[in-house]
Amino acid sequence: MSNLLVLGGSGRTGAHVLEHATRRGHHVRALVRNPDKVQAPAGVELIQGTPADIDDLRKAADGTVGVISALNNARASDNPWAKPVSPPMFMTDAARNTLTVMGEQGIRRIVLTSTQGAGDDWARLNPLVKAFINLSNVKAGFADHTGLDQVVRASSDIDWTLARAVALTDKPLSGPVRAAEAGTEKPGARINRADLAQFLVQTIEDNTWIRKAPLVWNTRG
Repeated sequence: MSNLLVLGGSGRTGAHVLEHATRRGHHVRALVRNPDKVQAPAGVELIQGTPADIDDLRKAADGTVGVISALNNARASDNPWAKPVSPPMFMTDAARNTLTVMGEQGIRRIVLTSTQGAGDDWARLNPLVKAFINLSNVKAGFADHTGLDQVVRASSDIDWTLARAVALTDKPLSGPVRAAEAGTEKPGARINRADLAQFLVQTIEDNTWIRKAPLVWNTRG
């Protein structure tokens, strides 16, 4: 059993992280804006606050040994032209705060959700996909993911993993999940959020993919 801090636990992927981590026997603490609106599994400790505030993070991280971040840059809806509602570079700034607090408190391990096409993987995207991203409000999220990628890679003495998910779906848990370094295999098109959550928890348990950014996808479905 480990003491884990989960960021983004009120989101669609984060909710699965809370469920799977508690089912695996971890003591889970989640930093959330409004604990009254989060339907967390029994045993999850909800701390009110935001990763945009470093003091909130210091309080939430105290006594934990690892961090799972399922934060995302949100839009008003899933429509790609919907207005972004997160502060600009929210994930990047939250990661910077988180890494600072981890250094202060001697926490070495973090696993974060990322996306296909972030950072150096942008060059591998289909030109039509790039054009779609650049012409839609999805562009803001990609800029934030790339900023997150840069901040995390620049960290020292931190054992990080960036899980670059392909297109996310809300289908039920189906597995199996495949992970591979970008450019080594052709990834599948989709991954279910529940399966991604299991990958995040499994990765922090096994200490795999240290200082790497694998693409992650469902091999069927």
